[in-house]
Amino acid sequence: MAKEEMLEFEGVVDEVLPDARCRVKLDNGHEVIAYTSGRMKKNRIRILAGDRVTVEMTPYDLTKGRINFRHKDGRPGSGGGEPAGTARSSGGPPRRGGGR
Repeated sequence: MAKEEMLEFEGVVDEVLPDARCRVKLDNGHEVIAYTSGRMKKNRIRILAGDRVTVEMTPYDLTKGRINFRHKDGRPGSGGGEPAGTARSSGGPPRRGGGR
């Protein structure tokens, strides 16, 4: 018997819940409880409220899903830190040996 096709939706994380779960508001207006996929846990990809995510759902239970992708441009104002072209120090102690 073949595996059932998963449905994919995009949405925004409304609330981060315990146990690696999130409340996600989908683009079509529905709200689902979604858990972080194992690949995202393994690679330590953090999910925060306001993130834009892709959720996989089975057609049998449309109230639960699995977050399998976090879009980089999800949160407004998260420009990635410093503007382009600015030098950043390593944060450690200064190196020895002059600057030859």
